[in-house]
Amino acid sequence: MASSTLANLYSPPQAQKVTYTFPERPPKGEVNMPEVKVHWYDGGLLPDRPEELEDGEMMGDSNGGLIFVGTRGKIMTGCYGMNPTLLPKSAMAHFKQPEPTIPRIKGGNGNIWGTNAHEQDWIRACKEPADSRKEASSNFGFSGPFNEMVVMGVLAVRLSGLHRELTWDGEKMEFTNISPNDKIKVVTVDEYAVVDGDPHFDRRFAEFNAKEMASEWIRHSYRDGWSLPEMPVD
Repeated sequence: MASSTLANLYSPPQAQKVTYTFPERPPKGEVNMPEVKVHWYDGGLLPDRPEELEDGEMMGDSNGGLIFVGTRGKIMTGCYGMNPTLLPKSAMAHFKQPEPTIPRIKGGNGNIWGTNAHEQDWIRACKEPADSRKEASSNFGFSGPFNEMVVMGVLAVRLSGLHRELTWDGEKMEFTNISPNDKIKVVTVDEYAVVDGDPHFDRRFAEFNAKEMASEWIRHSYRDGWSLPEMPVD
């Protein structure tokens, strides 16, 4: 589900909110995998302020942040999960850091801004022989589905005129609850002018078949690439 400031056929909105619902999954070992909701905000929109934060404390950091809400408490981080803390922060006085189980990138030191370790890890994986290559920490098997989640939210914003919760089939790469007859209206012109002190608004819409537009946005039809003429041979 998504909502946003006004978007048009050519430009994204200035701000948007997207809610993703991931269904319950089979347990991983002894860890249950219940339904999870993810709320995304951008363009200056923010989630409700946690009551555990003291007055004057910033949510996340100046670049953004994350808040994990569990059954036993909350965790807040800065952008990209940096500098995590329990909420309230006073709970950190009794917190014991767990032993790392996920390999760290050499030279990263937990600082993605002050090093280029992430990029160097990708270059290393590209250069290593295929039969002995160690996968990059953010290989396409990991980052591909993550990117799919993000752009699925972009599609939900574009299709918000359907006024419903959209259901996504990741295997088939399609929404399953858009009918062949559904229509959406998209802004094509949005102009404003003051004429002799009188405001004039000119907002126009175009109507599209929602299923066809969704299919086009998912699997975009690109024009043929450029070709060069045959070059003379000496």
